[in-house]
Amino acid sequence: MERDRRWADKGEAIGHGVSWLARWSLRVALAALGFWMVFWLVGKLWVVVMPVLLALLITTVLWPPARWMMSKGLNSALAATIVLLVGLGVLGGVIAAISSSIASGVPEIAQSAQRAVRQLQDWASGPPFNLRDTDLDRLISQGVDQIQSSIGSIAGGLLTGAGAVTSGLVTGIVALLLAFFFVKDGMRFTPWVRGLIGERAGGHVTTVLERIWVTLGSFIRSQAIVSLIDAIFIGAGLMILGVPLAVPLAALTFLGGFIPIIGAFIAGALAVLVALVSNGLTTAIIMLIIVIVVQQVEGNVLQPILQSRSLRLHAAVVLLVVTAGTSLYGIAGAFFSVPVAAAVAVVVRYLGEVIEARSVMVTSQPDGDEPGETERSPE
Repeated sequence: MERDRRWADKGEAIGHGVSWLARWSLRVALAALGFWMVFWLVGKLWVVVMPVLLALLITTVLWPPARWMMSKGLNSALAATIVLLVGLGVLGGVIAAISSSIASGVPEIAQSAQRAVRQLQDWASGPPFNLRDTDLDRLISQGVDQIQSSIGSIAGGLLTGAGAVTSGLVTGIVALLLAFFFVKDGMRFTPWVRGLIGERAGGHVTTVLERIWVTLGSFIRSQAIVSLIDAIFIGAGLMILGVPLAVPLAALTFLGGFIPIIGAFIAGALAVLVALVSNGLTTAIIMLIIVIVVQQVEGNVLQPILQSRSLRLHAAVVLLVVTAGTSLYGIAGAFFSVPVAAAVAVVVRYLGEVIEARSVMVTSQPDGDEPGETERSPE
């Protein structure tokens, strides 16, 4: 119901506008404070939050086959155990195949490396450097001395890296255990929420959680597609150029695609390094160009487009949240920023639907009724 309001003078109208601005400024400030407290709490509890987020993403992969097994009458605990063990077996098999292929190709790469070192020595001994063997020995000795003088910082870096690897292993183990429980008891979660907070509020919460769950599945599928396309094009480039270990490097590229920034960088660097050692500088430069082009297209075009469609987020939003997540929480922030932003978008869209439904109910009331008398929240 619309009501025309006429003000006695301009002062009253200005006062009303200032009061409205003050109320909304206070609300925005309180909301910003709440968001800041959430980010602060997540940072303090990151050692707990990260395994939970990883477990949720793992569960999105394990849940479809587990649900199929449960629909055939299999016990939930047994179904969760089977899918988890099969998933670990598949991952271990891929790693074993990559390792055996790399081991079989090491002798060829070692011979190519020896030839590359000899060619480098011949090139350095010619113009414009004209370095003699004694000069090369002196340069090598200086390099060894420099490494020896930096052994303390190198050891410290190795210890830091070892600590990070250990922490990552612990996080991975905890995430796998949580994923088992999520798959096993996931179907009981929404009824428990309804019973805890009531049927009315529980209906809203469970609807939002179900939509977020679908969004997480879409994120994993789109990320897998992007990583597969990367692996196909980089693997094809390696095969066309005749670089050894093309299949293991393509598999590493696929797995590295799930680790933002550092995964793609390491996989591309390994491909270029193998091309340099085995096929020479020209092949390495061509491989470097292929890797850069594929990764730029993937990062700036393909990934934003696929994720914006599957997650219903604009490509610009995807780029901005990845940048923000990287600056706040590093590599983990870059990986989790997109699904978190998609989950927030799901909540915002649902709130918009609720507000729209309430506004429709209010405007459809007969004249003379007050909104507060007949307004009901949608169930």
